[in-house]
Amino acid sequence: MSVQQEFLYSSHPIDPAMREQVMPNLRAIEAQHSVTILFACESGSRGWGFASPDSDYDVRFIYVNRLPWYLTVAPGRDVIELPISGDLDINGWDLRKALGLMRESNPTLLEWLRSPIVYREEAETMARFRALAERVFSNAKGWHHYTSMAKKNFREHLQADEVRYKKYLYVLRPLLAVRWILTRTGVPPMRFAELAQHTLDASADAALIAEINALLEVKMRAGEAATSPRWPGIHAFIEAELARNAAEPATAIAAHFDTTAIDALLHDTALRFTHPTNA
Repeated sequence: MSVQQEFLYSSHPIDPAMREQVMPNLRAIEAQHSVTILFACESGSRGWGFASPDSDYDVRFIYVNRLPWYLTVAPGRDVIELPISGDLDINGWDLRKALGLMRESNPTLLEWLRSPIVYREEAETMARFRALAERVFSNAKGWHHYTSMAKKNFREHLQADEVRYKKYLYVLRPLLAVRWILTRTGVPPMRFAELAQHTLDASADAALIAEINALLEVKMRAGEAATSPRWPGIHAFIEAELARNAAEPATAIAAHFDTTAIDALLHDTALRFTHPTNA
């Protein structure tokens, strides 16, 4: 049996009523700020595929301003954030900011691009964006980000005898992303089940997979704040992976790439969406 078959709990449900709330909010943002939203997706636990019944809806987006916004001496604010309303949390980044973060292999941005839940997408721009993201991705930067995330979450949330279910997943996911980076090329997938499928072995890791499945099942039925005693198999795996990563750090290799294509994407997109027919 494959690892993909083993991971039964990998859904990412979106309440249709919540989707109906998201779309008008996106249109209102465009009207209020005179921007065009190029991409909007679900981030967080719903994008990762292990949401609890009371998980928030974390909507993240990339937008482009009109050309004059990019031609001022003092840069404008490059983030749009809506006040959290109930379970809905919406915020996004300007295209120039997003391209700068992509150039630095920012894992949060790269996960947005691989979210299984997309609310809106401007196909031409985002096809170029994704292709560039794959070209400039740095394995070394990704390794350091995910290793640091796993260490921090383990240190801050998994030291007590009673722990929150989701905190185990907040350590497991970056550790499996590190495994991906060390054994494969390209950006790690966002969905936890897909990540596990390609980094755990159905035979050698059978007991661990069974325990992770049990954790996923109860986590997705319980509330966000639900806790349990430590999960011994998962805990042992985490400690072993953290020790292995500390003993064998990834070698940083300087990335050399021409930023002309990144600049061209910003230039072309700002011009296209400043045209009177798009204003």
